[in-house]
Amino acid sequence: MIAATGVDESSLHYHGWRIVLACFLMAFFMFGFGLYGQGVYLAELQRAHGWPGTLVSAASTFSFLLTSVLVIFTDDLLARIGLRSLILCGLSALGASTMVLALMQTPWQLYLAYALMSVGWTGMGTVVIATLLNSWFERRRGLALSLAFNGATCGGIVLVPLLLSLSDSIGFRSAMLAATMAMVVLVLPVVVIFIGWPTPMSPASGGRSSADGQTSRTSRRALLANAAFWTMVLPIAIALLAQMGFIIHQVTFLEPLIGRYAAGLAVTIMAAMAVVGRLSLGLFVDRLDPRLACAASMTSQAAALFVLVQSESPTVLLMCCAVYGFSIGNMITFPPLIIQREIGSAAFAAAMGLGTSISGIVSAFGPGIVGLVRSLTGDYTTAFAMCVVLDLVAAGVVLWRPGRRAKLAAS
Repeated sequence: MIAATGVDESSLHYHGWRIVLACFLMAFFMFGFGLYGQGVYLAELQRAHGWPGTLVSAASTFSFLLTSVLVIFTDDLLARIGLRSLILCGLSALGASTMVLALMQTPWQLYLAYALMSVGWTGMGTVVIATLLNSWFERRRGLALSLAFNGATCGGIVLVPLLLSLSDSIGFRSAMLAATMAMVVLVLPVVVIFIGWPTPMSPASGGRSSADGQTSRTSRRALLANAAFWTMVLPIAIALLAQMGFIIHQVTFLEPLIGRYAAGLAVTIMAAMAVVGRLSLGLFVDRLDPRLACAASMTSQAAALFVLVQSESPTVLLMCCAVYGFSIGNMITFPPLIIQREIGSAAFAAAMGLGTSISGIVSAFGPGIVGLVRSLTGDYTTAFAMCVVLDLVAAGVVLWRPGRRAKLAAS
């Protein structure tokens, strides 16, 4: 239960905003190295070692699936080793992963690097960030989540071009080692100094995970029988499947229509709009119904894709990518808000871990399904029309409010 206090969460002196800064940096490097950077690794490792793209791509799939399994147990790890220790383990694993990527010579080391990256996701990824911010914020929770998760998009906007530029000037190995050192220098002191649970008298102190593993396991079993959980997880997973499918195939679709440069510009516009969308929503999401806002975001993506496949105008295509991007980042902001309102703090970490795992596994098939439909039909029209339908179905499901929405008990 959230403690009622007179603490002003809007004040810059509130310690929770230092937690937001730490979470922003965690998301910046975790998503920068662990998601957006994988395109860089694919190109550089093929160039350096001559390894086939299928080998590196398979390692990426292995990493995402392993991550989806490990995050289920985030609440147990928080209870057993503690918050700061888990984050430091994640930071160490991510740093070790990027160093192995820089120094590797044989294919088995690639899988070692990507396995370590999965451990990094467990310690510094979405579940830990959402659980930590949930414990520090009540009235400004949506804004805090939006600001912190903007670190993920900024990681793609800043870190990937930086890695490419450094690779051209000093080589991939030196670029990765330099970026890894920068991550440790920036993140380690912030985690050590700022990260921690709020005191019992601070807002949302009840947001901590349960104190023993048995309670966590009971929560997960109860979650699987909770209708509110499924009407949040399934539509998010479906929408992310369509979103991942479009993002991976975006350049391939646009390049024949508007050229390589404009296709790259479309990606940049989409990423920039994701930042704008998160910031805009964060300013007032705490006063909105998160299910209704989530359905509106899914519907806007469906509308953008529908117009996209109907037009060949470069201006219209770029505008569609901008509209689509506005809602991209918010797909990971809505779940913690819905979970807190309808499932509660006692099972928050368990619900985030299980929900993130399900969404991760389902969405991992998005690029493959879109690619398969495109191969069978000869163009992207049917594939993206399928994504439109998936988004509309997801929007309908997330609006379904189960009659029984009692919050899960902690024991």
